[in-house]
Amino acid sequence: MPRLVLFAALAVTAAGCGGKLVTPTPQTVIGTLPTQTVPKGNAAAGKAVFLSSGCGACHTFTPAGASAKIGPDLNKLADYARKAGQPLAEFTRSAIVAPPPPYVPPGFKNIMPTTFGTSLTAKQLADLVAFLTQRS
Repeated sequence: MPRLVLFAALAVTAAGCGGKLVTPTPQTVIGTLPTQTVPKGNAAAGKAVFLSSGCGACHTFTPAGASAKIGPDLNKLADYARKAGQPLAEFTRSAIVAPPPPYVPPGFKNIMPTTFGTSLTAKQLADLVAFLTQRS
């Protein structure tokens, strides 16, 4: 009797699926999928963010007139991004909001404050990234 119940359950399961493995695959998307939009950055406004956020106290960056040596030289951001295997803007943004970045130049410790990800608005962050990546 238990074999008959097991056989019946197996037959019902197989019949329901037509004997095939079925995976849910959408045929049509109705409406639009949400997208995350990042504001377009303004390099001139980004310089003000750089100066007011104290970035120049740790980093060298010629366009801002900064020459500190505590953190990596931001004039070399394109090289750092290349070594990390990331697009420049993505590398720069992630280094600011979620340090440490995937590549930290030799001779530097990861002492980047983690507060910038929450203290800057999305627009300020976009402006800062635009300023840091404008000439690269």
